[in-house]
Amino acid sequence: MTMPALSLTAVPGRRRQTLELAGEIERRGFAGLWVPSPFAGLSLCHALAHVTERLTFATSIAPIYFQPVDEFAQAAGFLHEVSGGRFRFGIGVSHQSTHRRLGLSAGRPLEDMRGFVDRLRAVPRTGSLPPVVLAAMRPRMITLAGEIADGVVFANACRSRIAASLEALPFAVRADPKFEVACMTPTCVSEDLEAARAVNRRTLSRYARLPYYRAYWREAGYAEEMDEVERVLDRDDAAVAARLSDRWLDDTTLAGRPGRIREGVEELVEAGVRTPILVPSSAVGNQMKAFAEVFGVYAPA
Repeated sequence: MTMPALSLTAVPGRRRQTLELAGEIERRGFAGLWVPSPFAGLSLCHALAHVTERLTFATSIAPIYFQPVDEFAQAAGFLHEVSGGRFRFGIGVSHQSTHRRLGLSAGRPLEDMRGFVDRLRAVPRTGSLPPVVLAAMRPRMITLAGEIADGVVFANACRSRIAASLEALPFAVRADPKFEVACMTPTCVSEDLEAARAVNRRTLSRYARLPYYRAYWREAGYAEEMDEVERVLDRDDAAVAARLSDRWLDDTTLAGRPGRIREGVEELVEAGVRTPILVPSSAVGNQMKAFAEVFGVYAPA
């Protein structure tokens, strides 16, 4: 049985509790923690370096436009050193809507990513740097990851598409066990499959508003769903969610009883994912309830 990694955020008011949760995740033998950018993700990684002892942890992702590259390099070097090499620096370009909201000026994603990694590795007096993992969904960024990085991380990827996506990597890179292939998958554990699907629909409705994701899902075989979404983009998230089919949802998320979750994780591994990352939500509670439900999926027999 594959033990997945988990996605973890530290929301205001539960930050200390989140650090305690990280210790429990380590004790239960999960494969790692991947930390998204909201709620000071890089700060959480600094804390994880000190409150865990064996667990691998990573940003997933740190958007490359959010800080000067020198600051990122020093932080990454610090985390690599104090964690004993357990940190992975996951980076990505984020999305145009985020750039506009923050008043950021972003250029061409592939050129900017290549330039960022080059500059990161050239910053003086950082010490050793951690492995660099690129967020990617489509072939050109995946190819770039195989050329300049130490891994690739998908988010909200279709399990049926992953093997084809990985063909953008040279065979030698795909065969290299040191090259990370990770995938973040929205997950809701529940005896009520429809309730769990509804949670994941709400989670992904905002991603369906993003052109980059819609383009990926079109390529993955869900053009009809994306056409329906585009007809209601001027309406609320509930209208968008209603256009997302069960077929699409079951290919992109994990929902339902524990056995169904475990089967989905094994499908990710069979498709070529080395580190499946569950992003827990609950149909009946908050973040802490969601993690308790995931713990139940992988509780000792």
